[in-house]
Amino acid sequence: MKDRDNFTFLTSAPVHHVVLVMAVPTIISMLVTSIYNIVTTFYVGRISTQATAAVGIAFSVMAIIQAIGFTFGQGSGNYISRELGAQRHDNACRMASTGFFLAVGTGFVIALIGLIFLRPLALLLGSTPTILPYAETYLSFVLMAAPFMCGALCLNNQMRFQGNAAYSMFGILTGACINVVLAPILIFVFDMGITGAGISTFTGESCSMLVLLWMSRMKRNIHISHRNFTPSVAMLKEIFAGGTPSLTRQGMASISVALLNVAAGAYGDAAIAAMSIVNRIAFVIFAAMIGLGQGFQPMCGFCYGAKLYARVREGYWFIVRVGFLFMAVCAVLGFFFSEECIDVFRRDPDVVSIGTVALRWQLATLPLGAIVMYTNMMMQTIRKPWQANVLASARSGLFFIPLIIILPHFFGLLGVEMCQAWADVLSFGLAVPIAMSGFKALRDD
Repeated sequence: MKDRDNFTFLTSAPVHHVVLVMAVPTIISMLVTSIYNIVTTFYVGRISTQATAAVGIAFSVMAIIQAIGFTFGQGSGNYISRELGAQRHDNACRMASTGFFLAVGTGFVIALIGLIFLRPLALLLGSTPTILPYAETYLSFVLMAAPFMCGALCLNNQMRFQGNAAYSMFGILTGACINVVLAPILIFVFDMGITGAGISTFTGESCSMLVLLWMSRMKRNIHISHRNFTPSVAMLKEIFAGGTPSLTRQGMASISVALLNVAAGAYGDAAIAAMSIVNRIAFVIFAAMIGLGQGFQPMCGFCYGAKLYARVREGYWFIVRVGFLFMAVCAVLGFFFSEECIDVFRRDPDVVSIGTVALRWQLATLPLGAIVMYTNMMMQTIRKPWQANVLASARSGLFFIPLIIILPHFFGLLGVEMCQAWADVLSFGLAVPIAMSGFKALRDD
């Protein structure tokens, strides 16, 4: 009955109503997740500039772990939504369990390898001698949380693609709230410093997965069961076809953060700390945009599976209009309060000076990110993996990586600060023809 209700709602209710109903829980989830990352940065910023920079170093590892979770979650979730749209429930059940157990297993492998090579990894990601002790401490807890983080993100995406975004929101909120409450207690009350931040991160991520796993047993969700764990070449192909754009996007983000830290490190610890803060602020703004797009994806998958292609196009244009307007407003407001935004996290004149310039550059091209992100999401959901992967790699990889190498050579610190803005402009230029090719494919279908 649940499947039928979701099918009817996603395939026949007014498009704007469906997207907004699906988007509200995902926007809340994304905002809370990004806010608790911001809160961690805020708390750690009260320790030292080096501790703040260490969190920025660890962010690239977290991006890799999240990439794995999103790969299995988005890959299996895209398939689940299309199968439910085509009324093939058994296939969806097998995919849900297979995707989850593969995600957790991969997380264990990442944790093991990362902990064995902890110091070389911290150095590779841009740690200076003064940052290294903090980075090693915080990274060790992030790596131990990898299996739980992968499992939680996989379950979160699967529930969302089933049309049960409220359940996925609750699981993510639980872990985020635990982290936000526990971090200041451990850092300041028990005087544990960066170790307290690491323990709170591990505790929050593990609780998220356990809550989501428990909620998967509820009647409105597909149950996760070892009996449905049926890995096969066909299933792996579907997971990677639907999930590799997420892997590409998050993986490139991890590489770009590492390269950014290395480039910024040439100008001192303050530059690394400043760019870390700017990335966290930008992610909070992007979180709402991502949440809106994730509200579109279940409808997109169901409607594509049900061959309702006009609704896919209508939904895409709706989120593009709303997302572009929202990002434009955020860019204008953020531009005028950039200095204050940086100062909240670290009252270091050098950090504030560098961060203000970098944040204003990012805000200048922020609205273009809506079109890039939503085009990528549509191509990923309608199973156009090559187009989705190319676009997913653009913002943080295809354009950012050469720019972060070239621009500082000619413009110094300014080249580091404006790199992301130029990558966004070039990504937008690539997104337009890819979107046109997607619409042509839908018309042909």
